[in-house]
Amino acid sequence: MADGVKVIARNRKARYEYEIEDTLEAGLQLKGSEVKALREKGASIQQAYCSVDRHGEMILHGAHIAPYEPGGEHFNHAPRRNRKLLMHKREIAKWGQQAERGGYTIVPLQLHFRNGYAKLKIGLGKGKKQHDKRQSIKERETKRRMEREMRQY
Repeated sequence: MADGVKVIARNRKARYEYEIEDTLEAGLQLKGSEVKALREKGASIQQAYCSVDRHGEMILHGAHIAPYEPGGEHFNHAPRRNRKLLMHKREIAKWGQQAERGGYTIVPLQLHFRNGYAKLKIGLGKGKKQHDKRQSIKERETKRRMEREMRQY
């Protein structure tokens, strides 16, 4: 836990599926039961993505936060509901315009607490082609092999 950061969930496939060009940390608008559930169980952002809605707000779609068991039926949240990201209007406009360019997507990379506040690290990614993914695997395996050889000597 460096600098008051406690990581809750990472989207490890994001860097494999997308070429990340830019990153930004945004706040999340959450209900009380969601915050408690995040502290207790965690979440999944594997199938999540972000978009700008017609009101000019950045929305997180498809993230799963498990229900908070002691919250009961009436005070709990829907696990896969859309959640608003807290960003400045000019940031939302800039990221929305960049995402509209061909092949670009706003991908959540990491969900964490920073000094007690839930934050989402998002990235602007361009989808990789199959040959790019194979190249990434080849580079990763070569790097591992080199490190393994260096440790032997």
